[in-house]
Amino acid sequence: MSNMSLEGVRARWRIRRNGSSRRAGAGIVLAAVVLSLLSLLPLGFVVGITLDTGWQTVKALVFRPRVGELLTNTVLLVVITLPLCAVTGIALAWLTERTRLPGRRIWSLLATAPLAVPAFVQSYAWISLVPSMHGLGAGVFISLIAYFPFIYLPAAAVLRRLDPGLEDAAASAGSAPVAVFFRVILPQLKLAVWGGLLLIALHLLAEYGLYAMIRFDTFTTAIFDQFQSTFNGPAANMLAGVLALCCLAVLLVETASRGKARYARVGSGSARRQILRPMSTGITALSLCLPVLLTALSLGVPFVTLARWLYLGGTDVWLNPQLWPALKQTLLYALAGAAITTVCAVPMAWISVRYPGRLYRFLEGCNYITSSLPGIVVALALVTITIRIARPLYQTEITILFAYLLMFMPRALINLRAGIAQAPVELENAARSLGRSPFQALWSTTMRLAAPGAAAGAALVFLAVTNELTATLLLAPNGTRTLATAFWALTSEIDYVAASPYALLIVLLSLPLTWILYSQSQRKAGL
Repeated sequence: MSNMSLEGVRARWRIRRNGSSRRAGAGIVLAAVVLSLLSLLPLGFVVGITLDTGWQTVKALVFRPRVGELLTNTVLLVVITLPLCAVTGIALAWLTERTRLPGRRIWSLLATAPLAVPAFVQSYAWISLVPSMHGLGAGVFISLIAYFPFIYLPAAAVLRRLDPGLEDAAASAGSAPVAVFFRVILPQLKLAVWGGLLLIALHLLAEYGLYAMIRFDTFTTAIFDQFQSTFNGPAANMLAGVLALCCLAVLLVETASRGKARYARVGSGSARRQILRPMSTGITALSLCLPVLLTALSLGVPFVTLARWLYLGGTDVWLNPQLWPALKQTLLYALAGAAITTVCAVPMAWISVRYPGRLYRFLEGCNYITSSLPGIVVALALVTITIRIARPLYQTEITILFAYLLMFMPRALINLRAGIAQAPVELENAARSLGRSPFQALWSTTMRLAAPGAAAGAALVFLAVTNELTATLLLAPNGTRTLATAFWALTSEIDYVAASPYALLIVLLSLPLTWILYSQSQRKAGL
């Protein structure tokens, strides 16, 4: 074959390859767009109901003292809890990752373990210990000990991977250690901490069981009560609309403050190992108070309370014939939900990092809006849609798994986004220049480096499905009974003894995933 013919073949091959790359890239974008638009279905349900209700009724239901009271409670809960979680998580991450704190690896594991204890189990434990606990103070306290790991884990991971050369450069320029922390280290924590705060804020907006037990009224508890009394009344729908606006405000603050800073390191050589800072005996003793106190409050109280109820119940509580089928059903739903949600989150996470424009940020934000809505709102939206449009899907496994996808996508998305942000785009471009399609380049380079984030996201989704309550009650096929729904039914009857084995199984089921989450956070990307 002549040189001219050979060059022609190569040219045609390059055209076909480039065309295939463009189509594959368009496929990633299309998948992200479709999933983001589908995530708006529950919000569309709320908007549609609002339009059907009429402006006069909407005005009467929204602009009333009760809504103002709920808004005040919800805003105070978020405004007080988020800074406390941020300070607690960052301080604990600094102690375990940058100092010679005695037993720092054990404290690091124990700081992750509260993720295995659902918020409503925390509330159950504290109510059993202090029956008079209620109100805003109780809500902030239990929310802090339940949700601070969402800040600790990503902050610790970033501190572990951060090149100390950046700090040395700032110190050599004359900056004091405190100035180095605020000017160099804290900005590097921004993406991780902001993502954790967003997750916590969404939990605070959507949580029901925790606040119902301590008798603290939020939008979510009020919506649930309204739906219980009138099933699909306009008052509950209006409250859901206000709650969606609160979520939108949180998203706007997060996206506006995220910025476009680069968090990946590219260059010759590798980052130096961190040098742990020694502390005096007095400072060490004072520093130990934080992990000891958090461990006692977030783990000690729940386990002691469960042990007490199990002791009072004896062996009879384990002979309940509904206990083990509930465990099996929970496992099936959690595994399927974690796998589907993590895979579906990859396109949006990749686009939000590689193309941080307004349009893609809007599409990413669509996924967060639904997660802020109570599970009962998502469930009723899907009930209405399946009955009217796809009746064969009504109360099937497909519908409940789709609900999990809509509600828990941010858990996988935020972890994937942080992992992909630390994967240099140059490696992905190099793979594409060697003939890989966008999908192949994404899988072979970026996703390998982002694997710890993907595993962390899947573990968080598994934990969420294990603990999910309201959507499962409405959407699961008849006869379905998970650990969470059985636990809630028994606690609603004030049968704390019978509920204790369900709570313990939820915790034991979550602990291995929490260990995986901890182990993945300890690994450097790509190793």
